[in-house]
Amino acid sequence: MTFSFTKLPIIETERLILRKATEQDSDDILELYANENVVEHMPLDPFTSIEDAKGEISWYEKIFLEQTGLRWVIEEKVNKKVIGTCGYLNYEVEHNRIEIGYDLSPESWGKGIMTETLKAVIHFAFSELNVNKIEAQITSENDASLVSKLGFHRDGVLREHEFEKGRYIDLVIYSLLKSEYTK
Repeated sequence: MTFSFTKLPIIETERLILRKATEQDSDDILELYANENVVEHMPLDPFTSIEDAKGEISWYEKIFLEQTGLRWVIEEKVNKKVIGTCGYLNYEVEHNRIEIGYDLSPESWGKGIMTETLKAVIHFAFSELNVNKIEAQITSENDASLVSKLGFHRDGVLREHEFEKGRYIDLVIYSLLKSEYTK
């Protein structure tokens, strides 16, 4: 089974447009990932060049073409600025599951933007991709309150599962099943 679409669908919410990244987004992507607070719990070093941003955008295209994931930029409707990204990785068709990931500019934290975004992409996964399970892998030092608020259950810990930034880190696994999902 493959995606039933050939272009990344646009998702619109009250305040946001989730869309495909383009090269015109490079400055906003650089600003986002150059921020140490954004990449603190990610396997990335802060971006230092526009080439880093263009490489990130190319990776979004690659995972879509390989049909292993989807990544949208989060654009504010009012000022057309890209303030984050969200999407899916590790699409496992045979197991009907996918892994969610997201990031947001610190200037937009605490405004309900990521809650609004994730509600839309979770709905997309269950209705359009028809997955049975959405997983979130969150470093043990990171706050998982958002996924908990959205109904995800803590499944367990993968101890020292990844080597990032010179050390081994634990990943806490959360999941939401289609049977548990309520709009």
